[in-house]
This record gives sequence, structure tokens and C-alpha cells, in this order.
Amino acid sequence: MLKAKDIMTRAVITVSPDMEIVHAAKILLENRINGAPVMDETGKLVGILCQSDLIAQQKKLPIPSFFTFLDGLIALTSMKQLEKQVQKIAAVTVAQAMTPNPVTVKPDTDIEAVAALMVDQSFHTIPVVEEGVLLGIVGKEDILKTLMPGSKAE
Repeated sequence: MLKAKDIMTRAVITVSPDMEIVHAAKILLENRINGAPVMDETGKLVGILCQSDLIAQQKKLPIPSFFTFLDGLIALTSMKQLEKQVQKIAAVTVAQAMTPNPVTVKPDTDIEAVAALMVDQSFHTIPVVEEGVLLGIVGKEDILKTLMPGSKAE
């Protein structure tokens, strides 16, 4: 059975938390990647920045919807959720837009488990980590390549 280590990309392109969003977006686009791990100055994985985080900046601020129940107003959008969306829209640095503490997998994780994470949690890029060290990254394309004849998975 194939494992994450069999399909992961080992030459990982990373970004730093203090990098400007515009520069990070350019890196993702120029390298045609969906996401990049965010590494601090000590080499620790602190987050992941995906294209969807950058696209959030193009969103309009959602106005909370209300409905009336027994003469009281009930908000349909929580303030905490609204605050998170405001921060992503106004982000200037990677740290402000990234998803902190990303879900990771170990090198020996079965690709079925990796694929399930991607589908169930809507993840597109998953870092492969062992003992706190980033070894590689698995993206949707890495999973799809296993379906093709002549792939590195054979």
C-alpha cells in the first residue's frame, strides 16, 4: 500500500510568517502550487498558506443576517467568525492570512487516509512531518498521479 512518503514532494517551497501577501501570492502562482507551508525563523512549521486564503482577500465583508424570534434579534453569524473573515480580508502578511497549526501526516500514513483528509476536510495541501521536521508535502496532484500509469507510485 502506498504511503505519504512514496508520493510526497520533497523539494518543498515554503514561505515565512512576515512575508508580504503579494510576494507569497507570486510564489504560489509562479510555482503553480496550491499552498505552501509557513516556516518560522527556527524552521518550525507554524501554518499553511493556500490559494483559498489569498482569495479570501477578494471577498466582501459579510453583513450578519438576523431573524426575529419572539420579538428578539438572533444573529446568524457569530462575531468570532466575522472577526476571522475581517482579518483574512485585511491581511498584509502571511501570518495574518495563513491557517495556523495545520493538519499534518506522517511519512507512513496510507494515501487512503491522506485522500480522506483532503475530501472530508477540504484540504488541498498537507505537510508531511516527522518529529517536528518538515519532510515533504502532499497535494491533490500527488494523489491524482497515483491513478496514472507510469507514475512514481508504481
